[in-house]
Amino acid sequence: MKKKVLSALLVAAMSATMLAGCTNGSKGDDNVVNIYRCTYNLGNVDQSQVQKVEDAINAALKAKGSNVQVKLNDIVSGEYGNKASLAMASGECDLLWNASWWDSGIGTNDLYANGSAYDLTDIIKGSTLESSMDAGVWEASKYDGKIYFVPVYKESYEGYDLKTPAAVVDKYGWDVSKIKGNSTIQTLKNLEPMLEQLKADGYKYPYTSVTTAMFYRYYIDQFDFFTQNALFAVDRDTNSVINPIQTAEYKEFVTLMSEWAEKGYISQDEVTKATDSNVAQSSDWGFTWWTCVPGDEANTESRDNQDEYVIDGVTGKYMHSTTTLGSCFTVNSSCSEAKAKAAVEFLGYLYTDNEIANLYTFGIEGEDYTIVDGRVNQTSEKYNHAAWESTSVKVLTLTTTEDADKVEQYVQMNGSAATSCAAGFRFDKSPVEAEYTACISIMDEYGYNLENGGFASSAVDATIAEYQSKLDAAGYQKVLAEFQKQYDAWKK
Repeated sequence: MKKKVLSALLVAAMSATMLAGCTNGSKGDDNVVNIYRCTYNLGNVDQSQVQKVEDAINAALKAKGSNVQVKLNDIVSGEYGNKASLAMASGECDLLWNASWWDSGIGTNDLYANGSAYDLTDIIKGSTLESSMDAGVWEASKYDGKIYFVPVYKESYEGYDLKTPAAVVDKYGWDVSKIKGNSTIQTLKNLEPMLEQLKADGYKYPYTSVTTAMFYRYYIDQFDFFTQNALFAVDRDTNSVINPIQTAEYKEFVTLMSEWAEKGYISQDEVTKATDSNVAQSSDWGFTWWTCVPGDEANTESRDNQDEYVIDGVTGKYMHSTTTLGSCFTVNSSCSEAKAKAAVEFLGYLYTDNEIANLYTFGIEGEDYTIVDGRVNQTSEKYNHAAWESTSVKVLTLTTTEDADKVEQYVQMNGSAATSCAAGFRFDKSPVEAEYTACISIMDEYGYNLENGGFASSAVDATIAEYQSKLDAAGYQKVLAEFQKQYDAWKK
């Protein structure tokens, strides 16, 4: 039934496209690039303002001697996945903003697997776009040694910290510089005296994972979890595929989480998934995880914009197969070569030209933003985008809330990240898709609860055994063997 509905939607989309014909300027004109992108910062899209920005970008491109023109399609986040997927399938979309983590058929793995992404390797070679980013970023973004996706240059690595409200630190007089231990498990255990204080004082969430299974984040020093979950990984020491659930590290982590739950450091709300990102905006929590980003790591007491202390370096920082594609652009494989070249030319301007980048991200000066002491102050309710989903951090004018050395921080942090042994490897789950999907369902039932203290510490061993048994019955060993087969072939 789902396939029939999707087929009907696709037919409808293609029919609408045929009726629209050349009215959008994209179909028969290879120099016009039809762009689809998501609007996160606003609840609605003001089409008239988007048109103003589009006109201004096109005028600027023409003034710079480019024949390329763009058509902007801004779509609110709640509608983006379905609309973008249909536009890619129908050929309406030439240049898509997407990411490795997107579902709805527009994630990088999905677009690569179904042949929807244009092979840009030869087109990018020697271009302005290629020189806008380091070779390591391009390398980690490749699929089978080729460039199908253009990363938005921001933090290109993965790493994790802890954070705690500054008011809480000041209240108790904690020395947060002493929290970091010589391993993840030691760092977490160093929190226990503080968690006990919070619990005794009635804090509801001494520690919160914000409904996140954290093993595959906290243990990236030991493993490359190339599926972004704790089911499959590469052991960094042996450079081979392993089952993380059967490691000593997994047992030690889930045991600690069970003990924390028994002591009242973790709320039952974590298991029932009653917590969400709003918890971190309250005054009822003590510690949570934090993604390493430049600016938080100048020292162990650097504060972010929410007035919190960041405990740096719970894990190291690694550039791997998904980190560079947390925000990216994809050229539709249905495009002509001329159209693909036009898209790459536009991205070259977007990533290197301050005027084009500011227009695309911030909109029209005086309408969507003002300049205050040389900085951008975004004030518009009609047009408002962020750097992370728009363009390279290197080219944009800084906003009023950003550090003066933001660009240098990003370049330094990206340059210091270690390249994972599995960087560039992409698992094709199609040979074992049914088994893989079944394993994910079981992980959602057992793995999440284990990693959030949902079982008694005395039951951890038995629960892990039951978890593994359920996985094996669903075909886990077959999927694991397929991972190993593909990874061994990739290494050769």
